[in-house]
Amino acid sequence: MLRLLRYLWPLPATVFGLLFALLARATGGAWQRVDGVLETAGGWPARILRRGLPFSGAVAAITFGHVVLAVSAHALTATRAHERAHVRQFERWGALMLLLYPCASVLAWAKGGHPYRDNLFEREARAAEYTAPRRAIEVR
Repeated sequence: MLRLLRYLWPLPATVFGLLFALLARATGGAWQRVDGVLETAGGWPARILRRGLPFSGAVAAITFGHVVLAVSAHALTATRAHERAHVRQFERWGALMLLLYPCASVLAWAKGGHPYRDNLFEREARAAEYTAPRRAIEVR
């Protein structure tokens, strides 16, 4: 039951991510399911990520619920621990993350910090990169 709730609570964000995943797939991207997360690489969304997002500039990957969009398969591997931290944040906060994340950016900026690097959610995800076990992740 708890596992089901972890998927239902962030479902609106996941559906948003699925739209981009479908667009990626339709424009030449690839996808795979890894540990219950749909990962996509390439396609049109990758071009947007390479060009840059407001406040952050170019990024290798972005997470919406249980969907991770990345510029390449290599980027998926390199950012997996970081993006899984964002998946856990969506599991904790649900679709509210779509509002909380930009609010955390504004708060970081208002405190004189960088809206991306000093965002509370990004700091938590960067910390997860250093504590994640180095293991091969089975693709299912």
